[in-house]
Amino acid sequence: MATFEYDGAELYYEDHGEGFPVFLIAPGGMKSAVTFWEHTPWNPIEQLANDYRVIAMDQRNATKRSPGPIAADHGWETFAADQLALLDHLGVDKFHVQGMCIGGPYIMGLINAAPERVASATMFQTIGRDNNRREFYDMFDSWAVEIKSIHPDMSDADWATFRSNMYDGDDFLFTADEAVVSACTTPMLVLMGRDVYHPEVSSRDLARLAPNATLVEDWMDGDARAAAMSQVADFLATNTPSS
Repeated sequence: MATFEYDGAELYYEDHGEGFPVFLIAPGGMKSAVTFWEHTPWNPIEQLANDYRVIAMDQRNATKRSPGPIAADHGWETFAADQLALLDHLGVDKFHVQGMCIGGPYIMGLINAAPERVASATMFQTIGRDNNRREFYDMFDSWAVEIKSIHPDMSDADWATFRSNMYDGDDFLFTADEAVVSACTTPMLVLMGRDVYHPEVSSRDLARLAPNATLVEDWMDGDARAAAMSQVADFLATNTPSS
């Protein structure tokens, strides 16, 4: 368990196991943090660390463990830069990436920024656009209220611009439109969402458009969960480059 300084931020991360790297992006919206994996249907840290090098982090300002500056021009690219900087710091070139919830757009941001580095992408119930802008505004605002006091230089207009950079626009995955996804050749495993933040249609469209994507519809409970986790393990093994 350690921290890494980048661009004025102090980013908390964990580095478990050995082998080909798997980079994790936790659920939790703007509070995306390592501890959220303890409350998900499948904890990849526990399941993968015996076979892979598993790297997880708290995103900038997600928790008190990862404080950093905020500016009106921040957005998805800010977080992608943090993520790639951490991987560079750890000497990781090529990696698998797995993300849940907000991890979906973050993964597409990484692929947009460094497609040659991403060996495969696993997306658990990605967030997406489906007549739910208000819900994402409310989620952002509740997070912002908690940390505004430690960012006194940010005006209300600055916060609104930052929120707009994250959640305005019409791209169905926030960081990617249909054309970008259709051109993405990264192998993908898409485990479907089913609620207002993680619309079924977003997972289906992602799997339909991406040329090397596979959709898993049922994965959260019982026998379906066990089968899906086996599928995830096979997917990682198939797409791990030979040493």
